[in-house]
Amino acid sequence: MHHLSHPPLRTLLSPNILMAHKFLLKSSPSSSALSSSLHRFIHLSYADRGRLFTRPPRPPTALRISRFCSRASVMIPGTGHTQILEDETRVAARLSVLKKRLEAEGISCGTCKPGQYDHMLCPQCAGGDAKERSFSLFIREDGDLAMWSCFRAKCGCRGHVTAYGQAATKSAGNKSKSKSNSYKIITEENLNLEPLCPELLEYFNERMISGETLRRNGVMQLRRGDEVVIAFAYRRNGSLISCKYRTVSKKFWQESGTEKILYGVDDIKQASDIIVVEGEMDKLSMEEAGFRNCVSVPDGAPAKVSEKELPTEEEDKKYQYLWNCKEYLAKASRIILATDADAPGQALAEELARRIGRERCWRVRWPRKNETEICKDANEVLMYLGQNALKEVIESAELYPVRGLFQFDHYFDEIDSYYTRSSGYEMGASSGWKSLDELYKVVPGELTVVTGVPSSGKSEWIDALMVNLNESKGWKFAVCSMENQVREHARKLLEKHIKKPFFIASYGGDAERISDEELKRGKEWLNDTFYLIRCDDDCLPSIKWVLELAKVAVLRYGARGLVIDPYNELDHQRPPSQTETEYVSQMLTRIKRFAQHHSCHVWFVAHPRQLQNWMGSPPNLYDISGSAHFINKCDNGIVVHRNRDPDSGPLDEVKIFVRKVRNKVIGNIGEAILSYSRATGEFKDVEKKPVANMRKRG
Repeated sequence: MHHLSHPPLRTLLSPNILMAHKFLLKSSPSSSALSSSLHRFIHLSYADRGRLFTRPPRPPTALRISRFCSRASVMIPGTGHTQILEDETRVAARLSVLKKRLEAEGISCGTCKPGQYDHMLCPQCAGGDAKERSFSLFIREDGDLAMWSCFRAKCGCRGHVTAYGQAATKSAGNKSKSKSNSYKIITEENLNLEPLCPELLEYFNERMISGETLRRNGVMQLRRGDEVVIAFAYRRNGSLISCKYRTVSKKFWQESGTEKILYGVDDIKQASDIIVVEGEMDKLSMEEAGFRNCVSVPDGAPAKVSEKELPTEEEDKKYQYLWNCKEYLAKASRIILATDADAPGQALAEELARRIGRERCWRVRWPRKNETEICKDANEVLMYLGQNALKEVIESAELYPVRGLFQFDHYFDEIDSYYTRSSGYEMGASSGWKSLDELYKVVPGELTVVTGVPSSGKSEWIDALMVNLNESKGWKFAVCSMENQVREHARKLLEKHIKKPFFIASYGGDAERISDEELKRGKEWLNDTFYLIRCDDDCLPSIKWVLELAKVAVLRYGARGLVIDPYNELDHQRPPSQTETEYVSQMLTRIKRFAQHHSCHVWFVAHPRQLQNWMGSPPNLYDISGSAHFINKCDNGIVVHRNRDPDSGPLDEVKIFVRKVRNKVIGNIGEAILSYSRATGEFKDVEKKPVANMRKRG
């Protein structure tokens, strides 16, 4: 085996070696003592010498993750050099002091051995319900340092203590406190901040911000080469927490590594009313108008409102300043959101309201700057309209809207329009038949359910009604008519519109058929008036699919009416746990919401259930197959019935029974009689013969 030679003595006695081992020198002040120590050293094996001067190993990974820090290297058992460098009596004395200090921290370490990791119940969480021995304690061999950590996620207690220093205990359970230790400490001096120069004072003066307001808010400046920038000091309890910089050309940046808080947070300590603005300049402007209870967000506004669920406090990085100042905001009973008038500013208001609570929030309406523009923010109001105008903006703040909760003043414009009948349909649009207008008119936004026995003329009557509304009001329609072929439906509509039969056939009698020129013009009319909703494949369309296409027809082509004919041709798949009655209720609710939201009248044709022993009388709305909700949910309910008995009257007679009218302004329950022309498909009023209806006078 090859033996390594000892290093030269001059190397061992070098100044670096001697300085590194101050304990050796301190314990041996005399030369004889030093010689004795060197004699002991020389007689050590080479391996022992290597261990003496080798850097101790790094702490285990668990300690590094827990951010344990030691002011001296950790001694690992078996190094053997503690006995050389320290007197055992001194080590024992330090260990005694250290254990007493651990007991003062609530940590019992009677059986703990220095230089080893001991696991026990945590004095803070007691190991939780499972009584985990998750608390790890390490005492350094020299007795000068003890470190501990609880590895339960819900606890995270950790800290260290020295024999003669101060204890430092942390708890991961209080993240806001432990987190604050990582923030950079800043002062006006180390940031090189200085008072505002005359040029910047004049810049603020042009924006109506006084020197007194600037001094009270600690606004300063920073020199960057030849450039001077504004420094907004973010303070809490008078201490400088962060700093935001702004150039005159509106470039912004912030001091890195500092805590995010609201600007001016000390001004809202005891405030029950708080104003939140989007920029520091707006905060200063509010103070000029007499409102010191104002803070500004540090980070500006988002491009749009997030579509995601509200994140947790730990995940909410962008709005961490709200959580860092939550104890201030929690005391306020009213928070006025005075963010910018542009889209990002309104998105910021919504994001703030989501976190603060809409029920406590109010919002402002910015006044006009001139005939064409609206003031963007508080500083523009101050500059263009003055302090009183800005004060009035805040005093006139209104409740922040809560989705689904309104007051009538939100609808006053609509009520006024209804009263003055400015839209033209408040009293309903004429059906085109005088006898029916007394009972039923068409109002945008309503749902009319139409029923009748087969071959009673339901679809023909709705077609005629659409033709009348187009001729009198110019209405356009989306039509989902699954029982009609397109060419057949076109024939029926053209006959009613042109008032001539489509063919020379027996049903037309001697009437002249539609000419080529009339057909050409008629096709243009069809194309401009009706938008077909049809499912070309074998599957049945669902009501959701129909309404989505109808929405396109409303928004793209201006359709004012939708016909769904009939109900039984739709796909009515429903969950196994849902009854047909529940399904029909939800379906009709969806149709009504579509009608109201898009101001579109919907006609929904539904066949009656099979009528046993039917004697020819008209059915009732409660006879509709599926559910009584057809009559309960609709705004208007109509039964179309054709006479089939020559003894009861003319065979061309069609009765329109109005069985339900929710809106008394536009109709009433009753019946109207129309005559039907087989040649043209038209419906006409039947002239009533005068009937004596004189009461006998007593």
